[in-house]
Amino acid sequence: MASLLPEAGKTLTLAKDENKILPILGTSKLPGVNQRMDVLRNKYGQRFAEMTLANFIRTRKKLPEAVELLVLRSAEIDSQLETAPEAALRLIHDTLKRIRVAIHKLRGIGFQDVVIATDHGFFLNTHAEAGDVCIKPAGNWMIVHDRFALGDGTADDANFVLSAEHLGIRGDFGQASGPRGLVPYRAGELYFHGGASLQECVVPVLSIKLGERQTEPQKPKFNLSYKNEAKRITTRLPVIDVELVSKQIKMFPQQVDFELLLEAHDKKGNVVGEAKAGGAVNAATWAITMKPGERIQVTLKMLLEFEGRFTVKAMNPKNFALYCKLDLETDYVV
Repeated sequence: MASLLPEAGKTLTLAKDENKILPILGTSKLPGVNQRMDVLRNKYGQRFAEMTLANFIRTRKKLPEAVELLVLRSAEIDSQLETAPEAALRLIHDTLKRIRVAIHKLRGIGFQDVVIATDHGFFLNTHAEAGDVCIKPAGNWMIVHDRFALGDGTADDANFVLSAEHLGIRGDFGQASGPRGLVPYRAGELYFHGGASLQECVVPVLSIKLGERQTEPQKPKFNLSYKNEAKRITTRLPVIDVELVSKQIKMFPQQVDFELLLEAHDKKGNVVGEAKAGGAVNAATWAITMKPGERIQVTLKMLLEFEGRFTVKAMNPKNFALYCKLDLETDYVV
């Protein structure tokens, strides 16, 4: 994460700090997020502000007018995949939805440029078996994320060893090592994000130029229904009827498309079902595109472990504003 800071390509070094690796930018030690944010705060002063992505979406407080650089942070994908990789993939989709909402909010408050960056990629090996593990090479090494090592040692058939300088690593370490294959140094790991594979090392940087805020069309009216007003679903793939009502066609030109998100939420607001990709449902954003007067059927994919009452919500994907809802409950045949 420290490598994303200004001048990191020139002045970032790695030092030994007892049994840990400490990043240092120039002379500033950066053991955590607070110190990383202080680098930007010291550099830009009142022109800088930072918060988590989730807090930015929720907050109604206005940013100070002096702020020109706003850093939004999100570590949920990484932390959840480290602890429960099998169950956390859907969190990627949830985070992408929040990023989209944040982009529209940023445009609304006057920002013109957005840069989306990450500190690493990952490889998810859901088929890992007990023997899928690598023995670290001989030598004196400090292991990083179970897929990379810094220190001194000798290469072997299972591990590469390269000069740290050749990899652009400055500091207290002369060499770097890692497994030659997609296996970690610890058994049972499914989520790899510290090694030298393309999946882990090559990451995108998205630069978005925001246009001026466009006038939103009149709020559309959607209707949701299920099986002739039935209130219980007997399948984990219920088909919901969605209608974009247009009583006055002149108010909704036929060439204008409207987007919505269709999700099932439990009583606590947790997502327990989402629109199945395909047809009108965009596989990348899960947004549904409709024209005025159009009526479509959308399949919801319910979580296997969920049973009980829930609410199907049609929402604006730009700000999660609610268009309409439908209360249902499960009645699965055992």
